[in-house]
Amino acid sequence: MPAAPGAKVALIQVIPTTAPQDTATSDLIKNLRTTIIPQATQGTTLHVYVGGMTAIFGDFATVITGKLPLFIAVIVTLGCLLLFVAFRSLLIPATAAVMNLLAAGAAFGVVVAMFQWGWLSGALGLGKAGPVEAFLPVIMLAILFGLSMDYQVFLVSRMHEEWVHSGDNSRAIKVGQATTGRVITAAAAIMVSVFVAFVFGGERVIAEFGIGLAAAVAIDAMILRTVLVPAVMHVLGARNWWLPSTVDRHLPHLAVEPTSDAVPEEA
Repeated sequence: MPAAPGAKVALIQVIPTTAPQDTATSDLIKNLRTTIIPQATQGTTLHVYVGGMTAIFGDFATVITGKLPLFIAVIVTLGCLLLFVAFRSLLIPATAAVMNLLAAGAAFGVVVAMFQWGWLSGALGLGKAGPVEAFLPVIMLAILFGLSMDYQVFLVSRMHEEWVHSGDNSRAIKVGQATTGRVITAAAAIMVSVFVAFVFGGERVIAEFGIGLAAAVAIDAMILRTVLVPAVMHVLGARNWWLPSTVDRHLPHLAVEPTSDAVPEEA
């Protein structure tokens, strides 16, 4: 818009020929900020800022992307510490962290394929292909790690209970998987049904969460927790429950469910 005489601030509106979600629009903003504007203002005291919704979302995505590794490191570390104290093991938390990251990566792959590449998004009435919202990974990771830890604790706590009583790693894994597997898959089926229902609301952002979380829970519960985790634990053997004695002496004694050995006998 025209600036008033003597005004120190002016606003120039630029309307690109491409859609806000197109890569060309983001490239235009980058070109304005890094090439065109610096060349035009070189040698002057003029300050030019590029704003608008597309620029704001791009800047927000940059900030989120920069902080995402720290966010992942924090939630993985906290989850590992809790499992470390609860099960007094080094490998159980490490296995859980790897499986959580695998589930998250697979879920993000499904979201990118459906919404960024456009696979089935048109058939489901979710519009054309476009970029995934920048805040989606942060919220999805937080929810997914919470759900994954529930399944992990439920599965491994039964294994740990059997290990404490029998000292047989193979038996502990089989008993734990047999007694909790159906419950885990049933709970996962309920969660998947709830998340899939998000798609039918017609809102793209809500549908992204629904598809992403449904895929993550299905992969985590049906494949990772009930197949890969027991398989890895069979390979590791008794090392699953190993903890240096010097560390064990300094850890607080916490248990998901106290064993019978921890219950004092009545006089």
